[in-house]
Amino acid sequence: MAPKRLHPFLISGTLALGAVQACAQDAKDYPGRPIRLVVPYSTGGTTDFTARVLGARLTEVLGQSVVVDNRAGAGSIVGTEVVAKANPDGHTLLMVDTGFSITPALYAKLPFDPRKDFAPVTQAIRVANWLIVHPALPKTVKELVALAKAKPGTLTFGSGGVGSPFHMAGEQFKLAAQMNIVHVPYKGGGPVVTDLIGGQISLAFPTMTVAHPHIVSGRLRALAVIAAKRSPALPEIPTMSEAGYPSVTLTSWYGVLAPAKTPKPIIDKLHAELSKIVNSAEVKERMAAQFAETIGSTPTAFGRLITDEIATWSAVAKAGGIKPE
Repeated sequence: MAPKRLHPFLISGTLALGAVQACAQDAKDYPGRPIRLVVPYSTGGTTDFTARVLGARLTEVLGQSVVVDNRAGAGSIVGTEVVAKANPDGHTLLMVDTGFSITPALYAKLPFDPRKDFAPVTQAIRVANWLIVHPALPKTVKELVALAKAKPGTLTFGSGGVGSPFHMAGEQFKLAAQMNIVHVPYKGGGPVVTDLIGGQISLAFPTMTVAHPHIVSGRLRALAVIAAKRSPALPEIPTMSEAGYPSVTLTSWYGVLAPAKTPKPIIDKLHAELSKIVNSAEVKERMAAQFAETIGSTPTAFGRLITDEIATWSAVAKAGGIKPE
């Protein structure tokens, strides 16, 4: 007697059930060895700081070491590519910032696809950027724009390099105000603030983490915060929207990605733990000291943020004719 043949739907259902059970087992046993958290920049800076805070806490809750691996190069492309091509088993993760959504706007070809080669885990924190000027300049955004229009090409704004978040904020401001101010790129954010204090440049868009001590001392002046609401750090300073420029939207954000095809139960486990970590009292306090707001968004929400921002910065780069150095 010939063996009884199973209906194709029964076969596919059995295979699907097996895949679900395998993924569940993967999540149950995860992590099975130390996790590498790649930071595509050198040590120091908010991205590295955030990775080390999250890595230390993940080590405690997952029972495996989370090792921060700094892979700087080509404006974050080197480290990002490492994770794009890593085994999608949850043991290699990527700490990203706003630059992840800006890079595709500048480069026609990348060794990875920011939308297809990564699985969002969570947006961990965000830090507002500010419009900061040398004290010799006007005291309001309206007056600053009037000066820039009266003397086109004379005011300058500094950034950590072409395509950096500081740069893109300045380009958004130029487009919104329809004025001519000149971009001056530096090799990092630190020298920008130093030259702003010295009067070598007119304005910049740093985070409060960098600018606060110099604002308090009077060596710099804050004109507006790029955020939905005013900052508790300087509640008297208006938002860019209140100042008349709601289309200036850049906010520095930081989050975690995994390689694409990482099993969903592993992504869900990582999200659950990271969300609890960033919203713990200890981490909230540490981040607040850096003027950062903790988020812990869902993978879906984080993915939507990245997609929306890639579209935003692509439009800004096209309008401003911005090309990589």
